[in-house]
Amino acid sequence: MKSHRKELWFEVPQRRQLINITSEVERALGQSGITEGLCLVNAMHISASVFINDDERGLHADLEKWLERLAPEKPHGQYAHNRGEDNADAHLKRTIMGREVVVAVTAGRLDLGPWEQVFYGEFDGMRRKRVLIKIIGA
Repeated sequence: MKSHRKELWFEVPQRRQLINITSEVERALGQSGITEGLCLVNAMHISASVFINDDERGLHADLEKWLERLAPEKPHGQYAHNRGEDNADAHLKRTIMGREVVVAVTAGRLDLGPWEQVFYGEFDGMRRKRVLIKIIGA
């Protein structure tokens, strides 16, 4: 069994953004030489997420509205965590969207469904953050 590790770094200039990272994950898989196994993609910060969904603008707008309804950014004072901070909503959004995804690797490719793409979700941007890609297999 082999393993391959790669980090992706992001510095999103606004507070929130969804970024399609499928091609970067595929590139890491190609670099690994692994043809059968598993690929973990993991947000390494508590206010960011990695998830799988469709790359469709309307859906992304719907996700933003839905997340804002579930965990609104303002007023900041509604959250105990925000005593001295302002990002409690980002922690909650990350909890909702998830920390990581695991994708099967089959015949040297990510075994994704027809419309599935891998996304990095930034919920408290304007600083440098990373995503870990760990691929194991043969």
